[in-house]
Amino acid sequence: MSDHDSPRVPTCTPTLPGFTCGLDATLRVIAGKWKPLILYFLAQGGPTRYGELRRAMRDVSDKMLIQQLKELTADGLVKRTDYREVPPRVDYALTPLGESLAQALVPLCTWGTDNLAEVTRVFAQRAAERDTASETMER
Repeated sequence: MSDHDSPRVPTCTPTLPGFTCGLDATLRVIAGKWKPLILYFLAQGGPTRYGELRRAMRDVSDKMLIQQLKELTADGLVKRTDYREVPPRVDYALTPLGESLAQALVPLCTWGTDNLAEVTRVFAQRAAERDTASETMER
């Protein structure tokens, strides 16, 4: 494979104020386990009610989901619409900035799907090694 055939990786030069590079800025915006998943589920289509988002994300606590939604809203990636009704009705949707970031995450999703068997094997092996180390320490 020649240099012309390989995918071009953008150079990360420390020219952004407060960030080492564009990747640093992106990672700070999506920092944490839940933010990329929130963006993914909101990108699936239209405004989403809190309960629907909570069910889709399964293991996230209410406290963590609320905190992450507030941060994504403050960062301009998610728009929160409060309909000021009784009972309360609120939904969340991606802003154009959030939509562009969600699209940038698509290749990561594809990579995870394509490599799921290998990633599962690696994590199972890591867990087995941890269990063995714990048993050894208990003796």
